[in-house]
Amino acid sequence: MSGLSLLGVASPADGVEEEHGGESARPVVVGHRGAPGYRPEHTLASYELAFRQGVSWVDVDLVPTKDGRLVARHENEIGGTTDVAQHPEFASRRTTKTIDGTELTGWFTEDFTLAELKTLRATERIPGIRPHNTIYNGRWEIPTYQEVLDLTKRLGKQLHRTLGTYPEVKHSTYFSSIGNPTEPKLVNILDRNGLNRPGAPVIIQSFEVTNLKELSKQVRVPLLQLTSASGAPADFVATGDPRTYADLLTPAGLKEISTYADYLGPEKNQVIPRDAAGNLTTPSALVADAHAVGLKVAPYTFRNENGFLPADLRSSADPAAWGDILAEEAAFLDADVDGLFADQPDTALLAVTES
Repeated sequence: MSGLSLLGVASPADGVEEEHGGESARPVVVGHRGAPGYRPEHTLASYELAFRQGVSWVDVDLVPTKDGRLVARHENEIGGTTDVAQHPEFASRRTTKTIDGTELTGWFTEDFTLAELKTLRATERIPGIRPHNTIYNGRWEIPTYQEVLDLTKRLGKQLHRTLGTYPEVKHSTYFSSIGNPTEPKLVNILDRNGLNRPGAPVIIQSFEVTNLKELSKQVRVPLLQLTSASGAPADFVATGDPRTYADLLTPAGLKEISTYADYLGPEKNQVIPRDAAGNLTTPSALVADAHAVGLKVAPYTFRNENGFLPADLRSSADPAAWGDILAEEAAFLDADVDGLFADQPDTALLAVTES
């Protein structure tokens, strides 16, 4: 296991001043795509705000460009997060593809060079829920992962603490199938930046399994297995493996995960399910089972808006209004999770402080 814990605290062997004066048991807050509750997701502005709000980690989804550069986008389809539709020069790039079994129509990063993508500007992904973020539409570029790492290094020096990233390999099987795999590019970037070493502030994530097992042989940083409340890993589906995400979360499945990963990132309903009416219920055995095999657990995604909250914690019928997110986060902290992925990092940090 890496010298850097999920808490973002360097071990004494690393010779870095410890954030909390020792290996604290305090759960970590990961800025999910930065701080997208306040700025359009996966922009340098979103990441910087998350760090300035106090987190030590941000989540960075990675997809490749046509010329093999890794950029930060939640999906390779960019029609919903950029102004590409307003660029007539790219109208002919609009196409339909099947990504992990889902048919999508739009514009895809793998059909653009980095130089072409740099002519686009980011836009708010969910303007109906976050209309205040639309004032930033058109202001910021799509960043490369290298640019995110450069920002993280610069701000770490300025803020006098170790800052890190959770790079997520998106659609591994798909990108490998078209001859543009993400993993070699990611390993190369880590090598070039001196981050492929124990103690480096990097934790690699994926919803697939095969790529994480292979990465476990190539990198010296921790890995995090993401899971969903439904369906199965895309690599399992592609190879005819009948196992689902639910199978991965059985005691036997968790034991297998622990052979290649240090952390588990479940969908939050897998930790505390909701009832038929959408109300929060009681914790499942998942956290205890994961801890029993040495895995730390950081569920996703905590968002302040009613539209994402359990029914019993909503403040009104307005999906964009904020509800009692602090109560939801407190329930998960009481369930002994080791971290939270949050769209509003400042709120989640308050919940951790009060826990």
